[in-house]
Amino acid sequence: MATNANWTVVFDDKIIIKNYSEGANEGVGHKINNDSFWNDSKWSNIWAIQYVSGNEDYSDSVEYRDNTAHTSWTAANLGDFKTQFIDKWDAAHLSELQSNWDEDNAESETESEKITRLGARPTSYSS
Repeated sequence: MATNANWTVVFDDKIIIKNYSEGANEGVGHKINNDSFWNDSKWSNIWAIQYVSGNEDYSDSVEYRDNTAHTSWTAANLGDFKTQFIDKWDAAHLSELQSNWDEDNAESETESEKITRLGARPTSYSS
């Protein structure tokens, strides 16, 4: 497995992890509940992906379930990593940020006071 990956995708767990090196405070994973995405036939033999941003040819990026040798993202020819994984992680992370903001209430606090304390409610997130 790639040890310096910025992103990790674990197919059995349906999870995408933004690793510390990509700017997360720690490895932050989001489960993506979209069976039609995970059940796409192109993922059927893939166990995990260790994606190194900017190095799509890293030799140990795509790990297979069977005895197929691990390969690079480019050689696996699976499409654009950002639109397939990073964008999904960003959407899940934004949803979490919004939920955390919504639930962080102080007693007798007005919306204006909440905004002063927490900042505006997040409306976008981009890795």
